[in-house]
Amino acid sequence: MNLVIGLLQDLRDTFLIDKKRIYIGGLSMGGMGTFSIVNQLPKVFAAAFPICGAGDASSAKNMKKVNWWIFHGGKDDVVPPVNSMVMADALKKQHANVKLTIYPEANHNSWDSAFAEKELLPWLFSKHK
Repeated sequence: MNLVIGLLQDLRDTFLIDKKRIYIGGLSMGGMGTFSIVNQLPKVFAAAFPICGAGDASSAKNMKKVNWWIFHGGKDDVVPPVNSMVMADALKKQHANVKLTIYPEANHNSWDSAFAEKELLPWLFSKHK
């Protein structure tokens, strides 16, 4: 996690990056990392899209200013979908902008469906701080 955060900082310092349009996403353990990194750096990201991840619901207040689209497979037997549902509910209670998509027939590889979403990239690129 520290290496990813260090890489992010290096990229921000080295390249001309629109700091109002920094996005993060990940799948499985990377979905968990998405929640974790946003919690550690809540002012950095405009939007986040964890896929089949999990997070600490008590951190939702800290992450409420980020736009979220959370994805999960309804039949995930590796990371239970309730983890994404709990995070979405916790963020919504903090009045965060949250979309939750559960693919009823998808197992853990729900990233196939998430990356096939025609609106994912337009949604993502429309977000800024």
